[in-house]
Amino acid sequence: EKGYETGEHAPGLKLGGCGAYKAAHHIIKTHAKVWHSYNSTWRREQRGMVGISLTSGWGEPVDPHSQTDRDAAERYIQFHLGWFANPIYRGDYPEVMKNYVGKKSAQQGLGTSRLPTFSVQEKTYIKGTSDFLGIGHFTTRYVLQKTFPFLQVSSYHTDPDLAELVDPSWPAPGPKWLYSVPWGFRRLLNFIKTQYGNPLIYVTENGVSETMQCSQLCDEWRIQYLKGYINEILKALNDGVNVKGYTAWSLLDKFEWNKGFSERFGLYHIDFKNKNKPRYPKASVDYYKKIISANGFPNAREVMS
Repeated sequence: EKGYETGEHAPGLKLGGCGAYKAAHHIIKTHAKVWHSYNSTWRREQRGMVGISLTSGWGEPVDPHSQTDRDAAERYIQFHLGWFANPIYRGDYPEVMKNYVGKKSAQQGLGTSRLPTFSVQEKTYIKGTSDFLGIGHFTTRYVLQKTFPFLQVSSYHTDPDLAELVDPSWPAPGPKWLYSVPWGFRRLLNFIKTQYGNPLIYVTENGVSETMQCSQLCDEWRIQYLKGYINEILKALNDGVNVKGYTAWSLLDKFEWNKGFSERFGLYHIDFKNKNKPRYPKASVDYYKKIISANGFPNAREVMS
């Protein structure tokens, strides 16, 4: 979306309303081809697994008693996670995506939908091409219905007819988009369980950044973020969600898309101005070490023994 719709990221193309959908279409088909290649050539010998890693927030209806808000929240998830997961697990794009993009395309006078279609053969070829689902998750939004004026230029952002809100009480230690809302993760994981037949899940990215430029190593808020989100994964496990592994994002401060080195997700602080790039452990390092060694939340006395 940022590479082919808004042009914020490489390759910087602004193909409004269709670029992101075309790019995703190719990604999904290419992913399926790689899975089939491994399945037919290497699986018997290596006994490995091939999956896909998808990043998605959770969308919560502003008013859970409002069908309109619940429908908008459903569209939020389907236009993010379902866009890629639904073809892989169920054989086609989500119905709500096809309906909304198709309807908007018709209103524009286009002969076909801006959302590409899979042939019958492609649907069969793509369905089931994931031995596990990797999930990147960072934050949550409240969602409600919002109808955009017809004259507005079509885009992936306006197609689902929704607005995203945040609760001002949610902690936001890092960038504007990343609010700490741990309970949203449990709901996302349970959604995956229900929608896609409880697939094997590896959490491939989960963490929080800071935007401060100093070598601030007392990242208590990162500790609280990790504690909250890992605790919600434990609750999801108790719900019967098939989560097999967890990866905190990330080990080191690094180059973060168009934010460069200014947005820091690392457990280790990197001094980028020093040519040797020395690494300094933040407080979260010690906390996460204890979680790893205990394979869960540690009892302090047990860790010391």
